[in-house]
Amino acid sequence: MRELSGAAPLDLLQLPFQDFPADHVIGWRDDAAITLRHFRADILRWSALLQSAPGQRFALFHQDTLHFAAALFGAWRAGKTVYLPSDTLPATCSLLQAQVDGFLGQFEPAWTALQADPHQPVVDDGHAWPALAGDFPGLVVYTSGSTGQAQAIPKKLAQMANEVATLEALFGASIGTADILATVSHQHIYGLLFKVLWPISSGRAVHAQSAFFPEDLQRMVPARPWVLLSSPAHLKRLPEQATRPDTLQLRAIFSSGGPLPAASAQQVAQMCGHRPLEIYGSSETGGIAWRQPDADPVQRREHWQAMPGIALRVDEDGQLEVRSPHLPDQQWFSMADRAELGADGFVLRGRADRIVKLEEKRISLTGIEELLAASPLVADARVMVHQGKRSRQYIASFVVPSQPGWDLLRGQGKLALNGALRTTLAGAIEGIALPRLWRYLEAMPVNAQGKITQSALLALLESPTAPGVQPVPAAPTMPIVTPLQLTEQHVQLSLQVPADLLYFNGHFPGAPILPGVVQTDWALALGRRHFALPPRFLGVNALKFQRVITPGMTVMLDLQYDADKATLAFRLHSEGGQHASGRFLLGPP
Repeated sequence: MRELSGAAPLDLLQLPFQDFPADHVIGWRDDAAITLRHFRADILRWSALLQSAPGQRFALFHQDTLHFAAALFGAWRAGKTVYLPSDTLPATCSLLQAQVDGFLGQFEPAWTALQADPHQPVVDDGHAWPALAGDFPGLVVYTSGSTGQAQAIPKKLAQMANEVATLEALFGASIGTADILATVSHQHIYGLLFKVLWPISSGRAVHAQSAFFPEDLQRMVPARPWVLLSSPAHLKRLPEQATRPDTLQLRAIFSSGGPLPAASAQQVAQMCGHRPLEIYGSSETGGIAWRQPDADPVQRREHWQAMPGIALRVDEDGQLEVRSPHLPDQQWFSMADRAELGADGFVLRGRADRIVKLEEKRISLTGIEELLAASPLVADARVMVHQGKRSRQYIASFVVPSQPGWDLLRGQGKLALNGALRTTLAGAIEGIALPRLWRYLEAMPVNAQGKITQSALLALLESPTAPGVQPVPAAPTMPIVTPLQLTEQHVQLSLQVPADLLYFNGHFPGAPILPGVVQTDWALALGRRHFALPPRFLGVNALKFQRVITPGMTVMLDLQYDADKATLAFRLHSEGGQHASGRFLLGPP
């Protein structure tokens, strides 16, 4: 059994802010600087609110990174443990309700989430705050659910402090004082560490909004050095976009959530002038290793380098084991990956937990996926064991066809493509392992971490919507509308956006967002419902989209009709701020 050992564990993270002046810029929100004075006041408001709140455990969700960070530090200052869900869907909140004593931030009204009053006066003497206790169980994060149901993982503050110190030791000098921009959410461990704990504690400015679309990234790039935090799901699509951000002052690109394909790494390097720094780890372990291609962007060394303080070994079956200061103790932790260790680091050799038994036959799900991916008809593939009728198990396959695959599917039908892929597999695997059910997809369903989850794949089996699959009941196309105020000229409506809205399908897999054209369509349609508008649409002026609208959100729609000018002004907003606005120009037939 061979081992690779890193450096000694690093010092604990002290509660930040004591080394910065009051006018130090903590971050940016819509081009407005948020100073340390403002940020400390927000933390104190949250801390005061939670000190008087009964209970110890609170779920926190907020799309704005700086509001999220203030609530997080405020909760820790009040001695509360924070649970981080990846979304606020009803099923997620129902599970959380049994685990927590309350909710904080942007949850639906049914969950009675606490909100700090931004106008509540606070007294801040500007002195350093006491250090947080390293053994305090400050956080509970969740696994991505890529290999099953998401599992809760408790984290002590010392674990996260050690990891922040590791990141600063590895990458701090190279990124300097660069601003932090991200396409990923802070509601999971990678985004939390790289977008909140590390930059704020080290004095780097964080941008409050996430850049879900290339247009967002182009708009948000500052006239200062900056760093991009991203994932393979976003980076693989970046070179395909017509919109390109200004990368003149880009200092580094980080990627986590899964290995970035070599071809994508090369394309991003050619486009941005930087080779992505890939981070390998898990919710349980935090960061374990990192890698970056060689100086030539066409080449990449596949070996991963252990982070300082990390010890690695493989067991007799080749399964990777890790011992780390980012774990709760110094015991060896078994990863779900196989690996080969060498003088240059280690190479991953596939998942170790994807061997299943079907009718007493050992089947490698990874092996089936590799065989499918080698076919010229396939761009991407995933397989899973599905429990069929009468408790029988069989393999279900999810395939993103290549262009030749789509041509075959559209020209000769699903049975022809099924047969071609079964032929590809037939000579290499047991007959029992041949997929019995096929789903053909435009893209794999991924979550905000860029992970393909079993729950998302199961949902496709239960209600498939991809080409070549039987029809399913139509998804909703309109929000749930509640009138709040109705006058002859002004209407205010509450719009609850269904999580299963039709327009979320394919509109950025892994981070579904309500398209802008749907927002304007809703505004005009609801305007016609409440006003006698002229029938002809002539155009829309002053159209702006400031914040994204995601599944399950509730937003307010204000409609103002000016009959003399034949215009309908609309504004979509929520507690997080304004989402969209514009003015329709109307006329006679």
